[in-house]
Amino acid sequence: MEATVPLEAAWRTDPGLVRGHNEDFVIVYEPETADDRRRHGSLYIVADGVGGADAGEVASQYASERALHHYLAGDGENWGARLIEAMQAANTDLRRLAADRDDSRRMATTMVATVVQAGRAYIGNVGDSRAYLRHDGTLAQVTRDQSLVARLVEEGALTPEEAVRYPYKNVILYSLGSEKRPPIDLFEVELGEGDLLLLCSDGLIRHVDDGEISDLLGRELPEAAAERLVALARERGGEDNITVAVVQHGARPVAMPVIAAPLAEDETLTRTAAHPRPVPVASPAPAPRRPAPVAAVAPHLWPLVFLLTAVMVVLIFLLWFFIQQTLSL
Repeated sequence: MEATVPLEAAWRTDPGLVRGHNEDFVIVYEPETADDRRRHGSLYIVADGVGGADAGEVASQYASERALHHYLAGDGENWGARLIEAMQAANTDLRRLAADRDDSRRMATTMVATVVQAGRAYIGNVGDSRAYLRHDGTLAQVTRDQSLVARLVEEGALTPEEAVRYPYKNVILYSLGSEKRPPIDLFEVELGEGDLLLLCSDGLIRHVDDGEISDLLGRELPEAAAERLVALARERGGEDNITVAVVQHGARPVAMPVIAAPLAEDETLTRTAAHPRPVPVASPAPAPRRPAPVAAVAPHLWPLVFLLTAVMVVLIFLLWFFIQQTLSL
């Protein structure tokens, strides 16, 4: 039965190298019993807070926790509609929280969430966090970015190449908390044996392109893939918070080699929550340090090396000549 197809999942969130706080949040529900699986399936949520510092952090965590709460409180097998209504209810809760706070800052968050049930994934999305599906070796973006730059590309005002350099790439059109009932997109995809889902915040996409994501997902198991994707974004600057959740549906058709990759030296900070299974917050042990390379001379220093060598030769010759003259006296 499809309901018994096992899922293997891993998730990571990291503040990156530029920001001093993490406005991303990831929360997971993985059923412990067959009855829980039948009633709820598995739920994975990634959120990217808007508003800066405390406001963004609170928004992403609060909205994610409320969306999970409302989803589990619901019933019925219309999984997609149930997920969207849970996200809309979380939007209402977040707006109430913002109204009650003595704070004028905007409190909002993007959110991408998926329910996996009976061989299908139901994906809700608001903002510019993304969901991808890797099927038969091909990676495809499932969600559509609700951002200014994506809208301009769709309307032909920008080319994809121009979009990469567009100065307002961080402007999102919709989010939870920004209006009474934001337009939340719903997507439904069928999952085959070994298919992979990736949920991520835009901090990953800023540094890692789709081809690299597909290659890593194809070579690594979910745990290693999640770690390596975050590490790669950090290695390339880590300009934003980075969050990924990798979900594998069933076993891969062919055993894939797991290629070890060094992790970033800094500790990975994790803002996660799970229900009912707790998520360990201990960071993975860093890979062993590579031996330091033998010192090499930079190309632009070679002229100086030659000059110093010539001076040493002349000095040695003068010293030898002086000693000879002294001995002949």
